[in-house]
Amino acid sequence: MAMNDLRRIDLNLLVTLEALLTERSVTRAAKRLHLSQPSVSVQLRKLREIFSDELLATAPGGMVPTARAMALIQPLRDLLAGTEQLLAVRAPFNPQKAQLTWHIAAADYAEYVVLLPLLAGLRKVAPGVRVAIQEAGHARMIRQMENGAIDLGFVTLDDAPDRLHSHVLFEERYVLVGRKGHPALARKLSLARFCELDYVLVSPDGGGFRGITDTMLESRGRKRNVVTSVPHFLFVPELLKRTNLVAMLPWRLVKDRKDGLQVIEPPLAIPPYQMTMIWHERSHREPAHEWLRSQVIAAVGGASP
Repeated sequence: MAMNDLRRIDLNLLVTLEALLTERSVTRAAKRLHLSQPSVSVQLRKLREIFSDELLATAPGGMVPTARAMALIQPLRDLLAGTEQLLAVRAPFNPQKAQLTWHIAAADYAEYVVLLPLLAGLRKVAPGVRVAIQEAGHARMIRQMENGAIDLGFVTLDDAPDRLHSHVLFEERYVLVGRKGHPALARKLSLARFCELDYVLVSPDGGGFRGITDTMLESRGRKRNVVTSVPHFLFVPELLKRTNLVAMLPWRLVKDRKDGLQVIEPPLAIPPYQMTMIWHERSHREPAHEWLRSQVIAAVGGASP
């Protein structure tokens, strides 16, 4: 497209195009943009003329982007993010007067060890701010962050994509946890006995029966007995208290538990992981978001395994 052709492009058309390519539906895009469906249909026709391409083709269950449209998605999002930064006025953020909503994605572990200390003090310093917390798997979290549905997310450093901004909050390690009075935990635990215990494992995606502990055991020619798989961390301590099951859990999840649980060091070293906060370029220099990130860092600071 020649520079002279830019005169006939309304920037709002590009906003509509991004919504259409993300939602893949005229109806959903119209709802997201707070426009009528006919208005979005008219804009789609103009976009097809500008790009000389169908952009979205009708398919069973909705619409699918053409090859040309797929090639446009990331450059379009980058352009809109850059335009937002160009037009933004960087007024100082006043948390006492702010009236806004932040959308944060976190698994239950991050809710407990990161968001719980954050939210405990947030109402005092930012009484007009609302926080919507949602659980999302890694892939979904990244998609929602890229399309603007969430503002902040928490993943391990290994899962943080290079195209997003990130900040390591802390390093986490694993400990062995069982109920107080568990017969196998009353004495020093050998590796052989460690492998004979019955384990519950957290599988966030559901149904998994192996994790990093199994990988480390296999490197030594050993295996353990995982008999139960659950999708959430916070369910596990209650299960352990009622059974003879044990679990390898993050230290921060159980470090303050005094209610019937026993925490011991495992008889083999398990690699730690780094808990990481991630966010999109669109909000990287936005004062309110900068303030929120600083509050997260302050909330988890000071504690170390």
